[in-house]
Formats: sequence, structure tokens, C-alpha cells
Amino acid sequence: MTEHGETPDFHSLHAQPPKPQPIRLAWYEPAHRTQRIRVILHTCECRHTVYELCSTAGQEFIRRTDRENGTVHETAWTLTSVARDTFSRILLGEAR
Repeated sequence: MTEHGETPDFHSLHAQPPKPQPIRLAWYEPAHRTQRIRVILHTCECRHTVYELCSTAGQEFIRRTDRENGTVHETAWTLTSVARDTFSRILLGEAR
């Protein structure tokens, strides 16, 4: 709480704006290959596009939700190190 009894405005990670010529990622329709997916990290809900680093079945991938047009896409499921590097590049504006 703040001094005036207001709830502070919290945000999580924000992806930086795309840099010139960002890496173009391949985005696919959700695979629905498993019932349980754990979100490891996510960008802030205050933006129209939300990115989530997801883990399931020993692999990781990135889910992109565009709330303006209601679409959900994901990258290919891959090794943890590859997915985390890709998520970092999205946060830095180096990939989209």
C-alpha cells in the first residue's frame, strides 16, 4: 500500500520495441499435445501482445497471444536453452 492507501501499479516484463530487422520467428497454431503446460516467464498483461515462455514434457516453447485479434500462436517445441534464448531475444527486441 502507498501512503494514501492506493494499490501500487505493478507490471511484469515488457518486450522492447523491435530493433531494425529483427529475427523473424516461425509461429504455429497451438499443438495441444499435452494437458499440462507450465508458464515459466511472461510479459506484462498491459500490452496487446503477451509472450509466455512455456514448459511441458521436457521441452519449452514460446506462446504469443494477440489480444486485439484474439489469436494464439506458439513457436516449435525445442530444447530449454534454445527456447530461453529466443525468449530473451524477444524481450530485447531482437526477435519477433
